[in-house]
Amino acid sequence: MSAEFYLFLWAAGSIVGFFSGLLGIGGGILMFPLLLYVPPFFGFDAIGVKSITGLTMIQGFFASLSAMFFYKKHNLVNKPLVLTLGLSLFMSSLTGSFVSKVVPDKPLLFIFGALAFIAAVMMLIPRSYAKDELTEEKVVFHKPTAIVIGVSIGFLIGLVGQGGAFIIIPILLYVLRIPLRVALGSTLAIGLFSSSAGLVGKIATGQVPFHMAAALLLGAIPAAQAGGFVGKKTKTQYLRWLLAVIIIVTAVKIWADLFK
Repeated sequence: MSAEFYLFLWAAGSIVGFFSGLLGIGGGILMFPLLLYVPPFFGFDAIGVKSITGLTMIQGFFASLSAMFFYKKHNLVNKPLVLTLGLSLFMSSLTGSFVSKVVPDKPLLFIFGALAFIAAVMMLIPRSYAKDELTEEKVVFHKPTAIVIGVSIGFLIGLVGQGGAFIIIPILLYVLRIPLRVALGSTLAIGLFSSSAGLVGKIATGQVPFHMAAALLLGAIPAAQAGGFVGKKTKTQYLRWLLAVIIIVTAVKIWADLFK
């Protein structure tokens, strides 16, 4: 592969890493379509869907880890929420990542599109911003509901190679009613559980091209810290709408391709 291709991967990692820190997402909702659609546009060989799912997992894990340290420093990571939802996600996501090896590309895209559509609809629901600046020690939630959510969606996000932030954040905001800044910080930590489980499965089944992953991570890790800094200075309503736009555009593009 050419030096230009690895430069593209570095740039992709930097862009997605920044949004990971800014919006509390691992970045799969951006990285998946970026790696799927953009390389052929620049004349590079297309990357297979299974390799893309592996790359999104490893990029999401390390970008989340980098950005999480920033949010943790500002008391925006709720430990009980992270452990409850994260542990329930872990095993089901791990199972999904192993099963994905035998699932054809088209159904994987369909599942990804369905999750993105559900997330997009949820993000359009009106909500109050009054409590969004609360820090983690003031947050309460219903643990049984969190466990059911984790088990239910973990398998699906493991299948499609996602940390799942794009669907976890709307659930935290609208189902568990977590303040937005704590939802973003906690989602990064929760994503470490699901993405690490999924990453184990992807590596074990040979779905991670490490030479590509290295270029992505060189851009993603420092950019995630920068995104976290900018996000802390940005009004929560702007963050919510930016996240909604990203999810909606991605969902529309995937569904358009599925119905071609």
